[in-house]
Amino acid sequence: MNVTLLGCGRWGSFIGWYLDKIGHNVAIWGLSDSPQFRELVETRKNNMLSFRESIQFTDDLEAAVSRAEVIIISISSQALRSFIQRVAQYDLKGKSIVLCMKGIEVSTGCRLTQIVEEYVPAETPVAIWVGPGHPQDFSKGIPNCMVIDSRHDELKQFLIGQFSSDLIRFYVGQDLIGSEVGAAAKNTIGIAAGMLDGLNLSSLKGALMSRGTREIARLIKAMGGNELSAYGLCHLGDYEATLFSKYSHNRCYGESLVKGEKYTLLAEGVDTTRALVLLGEKYQVDLPICKGVKAVLDGELDAREELGKMFDRSIITEFYS
Repeated sequence: MNVTLLGCGRWGSFIGWYLDKIGHNVAIWGLSDSPQFRELVETRKNNMLSFRESIQFTDDLEAAVSRAEVIIISISSQALRSFIQRVAQYDLKGKSIVLCMKGIEVSTGCRLTQIVEEYVPAETPVAIWVGPGHPQDFSKGIPNCMVIDSRHDELKQFLIGQFSSDLIRFYVGQDLIGSEVGAAAKNTIGIAAGMLDGLNLSSLKGALMSRGTREIARLIKAMGGNELSAYGLCHLGDYEATLFSKYSHNRCYGESLVKGEKYTLLAEGVDTTRALVLLGEKYQVDLPICKGVKAVLDGELDAREELGKMFDRSIITEFYS
């Protein structure tokens, strides 16, 4: 199958490597002035992987789109709206779009599939590919489980049949709202986990995992999804990779923040946190962890003050709605 990856960051480049490895015809698109893309073109390597000659690299977006049966997008979530407008200028007839990215638009609270569906033809189906795992681990042959979800049942089944291997086992998602919100929100919980690490309070991660999952479950339910999705691979199942791993950008960002250190890599959870608070207000859902993380990010409270504020909350039942 002809697959095009739009985006050459750590996820986009890994997915290209992976799909080439299992037998698909892969092209990876990137911006001509991107240092990451220039490195791939010149060396066919990055800091994790070597790319076979069978993979095509291109900075021609129209050519990249036109050759594809399946288009996989892996870019910063806040850049998706402007980027999909560019992609939608080209003929998408007979093509499918898969988003391998996690986030919620900070200015609107829109899920990423909602943004794409505003611009692409109705007959162009959209899916998401989410779940645990880091390219650094996959590249070493360490397997994991992930989820593909979509409003289009045939597309889900098709993609899982095409993309499954002994490295990645895919499950069929059954709740697009929950899968998207859960996948995005785990990055906020990851920032909170990093803050705990930076404060030498890592033993509180158990409570964070329990309360964080319940908090996001309430939001998913209020938005019309299945609250059980928060306990699946899209969210709770991704906690090990996000709350504990040295490869987690969001955990590292939270740790650096409370230590007063600069962190330069992309942490999607920063904007996602602000979007989640917006959604909590819209749907009237109590999100104390999300609001607490936002208060620290915005400089309204330091992390120790916020933690104390959470412990001083009024007594409530553990599984309140």
